[in-house]
Amino acid sequence: MAVLVVAALVLLGGSLGYVLRAGQRGGHRVVAADASFTLDEPGLYYRDAASGRVARASGPAGGPSCDRFHAAGEHALCLRALPGTPARTEAVVYDRHFRAIRTVTVPGIPNRARVSASGQLLSWTTFAVGDSYAVSGFSTRTSILDLRTGYLVKSVETIPLTVDGARYHAPDVNYWGVSFAADDNRFYATVSTGGRTHLVEGDLAAWSARTLRENVECPSLSPDGSRIAFKKKVSADPAAPWRLYLLDLADLREHPLAETRSVDDQAVWLDGATLAYALPAGTSGVSDLWTVPADGSGAPVLLARGASSPVGIPAPPPP
Repeated sequence: MAVLVVAALVLLGGSLGYVLRAGQRGGHRVVAADASFTLDEPGLYYRDAASGRVARASGPAGGPSCDRFHAAGEHALCLRALPGTPARTEAVVYDRHFRAIRTVTVPGIPNRARVSASGQLLSWTTFAVGDSYAVSGFSTRTSILDLRTGYLVKSVETIPLTVDGARYHAPDVNYWGVSFAADDNRFYATVSTGGRTHLVEGDLAAWSARTLRENVECPSLSPDGSRIAFKKKVSADPAAPWRLYLLDLADLREHPLAETRSVDDQAVWLDGATLAYALPAGTSGVSDLWTVPADGSGAPVLLARGASSPVGIPAPPPP
């Protein structure tokens, strides 16, 4: 498996190279959060490339070391690549003061992390084989953890899937990029099978999932639940296959966003009008954060250098 991963990395030029190196390097050291570092201060949080730790835009990096990070409500999720082969990922759930409350170890390389708005549902995706969606033959594993019950869905692939209105079974089904609705029951994700990708709507209570539209990857549901930002495959060029789009769930109409560079990330809504995402920087394995308006207007704006996994923590409502 390690040979397959390294081969895929060479072909791609290392879009996720820093994660792979984190999982294979010796002397892997986990840094805990500083005692004073919490999610109580509103603003932008992200993974700082220089330190590998969670940082706040208004101050130095003081959070735990992570390869992927997300937070909402009362909880944060940190994915860390563990040393050695085969590749393994440690998914750590924290409270707002970065006290670890649960740890799950899964196979694969850290890839996507998401926490529902309430903080009660968490999801992560790892690459089991390969290290990019641009390489054929990749395999993913996506899990969902419900903190209300403690129940862990080890693989979303176990949920019955309906494709184009018919119950579907296939050995090549892969899920990734979960985004939760506000009801802490429905979720959206990408499912890949038969060489095609689909937007899927899942229902945890009904234990079902159905496809809504083809060629939708890494969906990100807007705060009001009406729109989905996603990356759409627009080219066969493995170096630049995607472009950011927005989908209106009411009529399934889509429009491109002003970012014309290829984005291999699950965009994050900083508010109801602005999306943030990572793009490779000049240094190999390092990314910068950018923003773009969700209505298709404007132009990309640099948000933070040497950063990834953006999270916008809102100010608390007035008493």
